Amino acid sequence: MHLDTEGTYQCSLTGLIFEVMKAVKITYSLLSWSKYASLVEKPWIVGGPLFDVRCDSASALASIQFPHSLCLGDHGAGMAFKVLHIKGEGAAIEPSADYSASHVKWLVSSLSPVGPLIQSQEPVQYHGAVILYKVVDEQPSLSFRVYVATNNDSFIKDISRAVKHSNKKFIKIDKPPVCQKLLQKGKRYRLVCEPEAEVTPEEIEFVDGSLLKLKSYIEVYLEKPDDFTLSLVELESDATVWKAKLRESDWIHYDQNKNEQKRSAVSVKKRKPALSILEEDALCSKKQRTGNKAGGIETRNLTDQQLMVIAKLFGRQWREIAIECLQMEMKDIEQIQATEEEVNMQKFLLLSKWRDREQGNGTAEALYKSLHEKASYEILQALQGFSAQC
Repeated sequence: MHLDTEGTYQCSLTGLIFEVMKAVKITYSLLSWSKYASLVEKPWIVGGPLFDVRCDSASALASIQFPHSLCLGDHGAGMAFKVLHIKGEGAAIEPSADYSASHVKWLVSSLSPVGPLIQSQEPVQYHGAVILYKVVDEQPSLSFRVYVATNNDSFIKDISRAVKHSNKKFIKIDKPPVCQKLLQKGKRYRLVCEPEAEVTPEEIEFVDGSLLKLKSYIEVYLEKPDDFTLSLVELESDATVWKAKLRESDWIHYDQNKNEQKRSAVSVKKRKPALSILEEDALCSKKQRTGNKAGGIETRNLTDQQLMVIAKLFGRQWREIAIECLQMEMKDIEQIQATEEEVNMQKFLLLSKWRDREQGNGTAEALYKSLHEKASYEILQALQGFSAQC
């Protein structure tokens, strides 16, 4: 990417944020953590994707902010972020300059593969993703691979690479991948299919497989090619973590000669970063199903649960964003703060007020349009996922 002048820029595809001192050309590639697994030693664990960044004027690249896949919650104070800086055959663990709900900031010392690490005194919770692939063959039955992963681009690229080099042919099924409830290491999950299908294994214990060369998956087999629904359920709470409806139209068109997916268009946006630590609380399970028809297409207002997801992704600048982007007034914020002490609930109630004001247009798309100039990459990504579910 070519950056025309000094400033802070964010890549729309990867979420990387670059702070540059002058016009530069930056190139970067996504790497696999499994190749460098021996360099990550306990108590450190992988915190996000691994990148190899290059710049035509290294001294002009002041800092890089790497996206991470963790939910900091109330445990932000009990976490330590650093970066693994790979140099030749070895590596150094270097300090981070700052961290936020979505990124880890590193002051550039030299350019070679770098990725975020974390050390935590509490159980780590991850923003998760479910990736679907269908076997392409001449059989009337249906066979799928279901990968449960951290929302980590390095991990997801490893999955894509494993599928590409499989002896079987696959097509990726395009469904919103983002989990609506956090994944936690050690917790057990079950993949449920309606109508019933052969699911192997029936249950899994979640681990971050970033460092593993072989990525585990769940196999789903259906004898009849009917529409069906897949749900990932947390066993402890019986809560639905992720859900998707699969129809024949999802895989009827494909290129049998390719396992590769089309690349997304990349854009870069100049921004004023405002890093802050995200506070976390329990998800709100109440859902709102208010519908609106525009142009003959039914759209749905954001549910309470979806609003809570967005609320927890806002940082300390949420009041400014609410006033500037959502046309809220300070008296609205003060009234909410007077009746509710918990910060995430304050943010949720403010978003709920926005939804009520918009009446039938309190949709993910509408909120995306209002926030896209100021919101973080993670918020915009979540809203895009919600919009695709409608």
